[in-house]
Amino acid sequence: MDKTRKILIISSDQKLKEVLNFCFDGWGYEVYLQKPLEKKLEHYDLEKIKSVSPDVIVVDVESAGSTQLDICKRLKNDFLTAFVPVITLINKRHLRSQLLGVKQGVDDYLIKPPDPLDLRMRIEIALRRARHSINANTLTGLPGARILEDIVKEKFQKKKYFSFCYVDIDNFKSFNDLYGYQKGDKVIVQTAYMLQLAVTKTGQTDDFVSHIGGDDFAFVTTLDRYEKICNYFIQLFDNIIPFHYAKEDRKNGFVVTHNRSRKIQEVPLMSVSLAVVNKGLNSTVENMIQLNERISEVKKFLKKKPKSCYMADRRDTKISNNQSIQINKKRNIDSYKPLGQILIDKNIVSSEQLDEALNIHWRKGVSSGKVLKELGFVTEAELKEALDEQKINFINFIEKDMQRMG
Repeated sequence: MDKTRKILIISSDQKLKEVLNFCFDGWGYEVYLQKPLEKKLEHYDLEKIKSVSPDVIVVDVESAGSTQLDICKRLKNDFLTAFVPVITLINKRHLRSQLLGVKQGVDDYLIKPPDPLDLRMRIEIALRRARHSINANTLTGLPGARILEDIVKEKFQKKKYFSFCYVDIDNFKSFNDLYGYQKGDKVIVQTAYMLQLAVTKTGQTDDFVSHIGGDDFAFVTTLDRYEKICNYFIQLFDNIIPFHYAKEDRKNGFVVTHNRSRKIQEVPLMSVSLAVVNKGLNSTVENMIQLNERISEVKKFLKKKPKSCYMADRRDTKISNNQSIQINKKRNIDSYKPLGQILIDKNIVSSEQLDEALNIHWRKGVSSGKVLKELGFVTEAELKEALDEQKINFINFIEKDMQRMG
């Protein structure tokens, strides 16, 4: 059961406070009413707010005064209150001047007098946004493990059918140790982008992608879509990720490192393991503990496999006739090159320029070619030539793949 949300309303308008108190108390919120704080920004002013520990703060700027906007700014600069949403109520006549207060730490605003239902909707949106911000991974921006767990628990409670997939990058530590954490971070960010792309392209609109931490990800989808997502993502990963390695390492298919005993060993290029548990009609998995136990068992089995693969737990679920382990056997780095690698090989862009463009591409979803062009790193003619070459490489890749399949 969700905890009761605390709302702190700061206003000297007694009638407004009574209306909001009546409405939100009836909706199951815990309402705290407070008069405007002292004009002098003394330490105890903030302590009054901290003592309430509100989930959201509503400030009536018109009656409380502009000083409260300074209080908002201090709240945002304080570690303990930085993620508390602040919604202001402002007078329409003073809209332009008071909106400048957004720079002071205000998250949203409503024209006074507010419609209580409208304010409630704004509060719910602000709370959800704050919750995701607190638990989002700082590197990828994806929701973290806590949000993922809440979503899965809700599906269990509502007895919904779903597929849960745990994604783990194999041999990432060796790459990170050899190439450094900055290049390792780029692998993580690109993996996040490719996983989101796979889910968007082949999944459902309400599917969920999470970055649990480090090189571990997860997604939640429907029973009929997990195989398509896994296959699409593995193909993306195996065709793109090798280009994070130096050319010689790509050609060898491994890197040379030292193990814990300081002995030299050959570690294969990174691959991915996707462990799936399906909650369907005949499934005996009823909670997160059981789900994690099943995922751990499948992961252990997959870790023994040398290439990218996925497998669904098969004990009590009948989704399709093909539930055995699926291993990707089509990694061929000679037949496919991403656009950025083509441009580097032609000495059109530098590694630094490509990194700058890719960071924008991964985070905003804008095509890498368009970003490179907008940044002024390539001309229209250079971009077209590189795209044509990439198209030819891709056609060759498909033809060779078909020949292997016979």
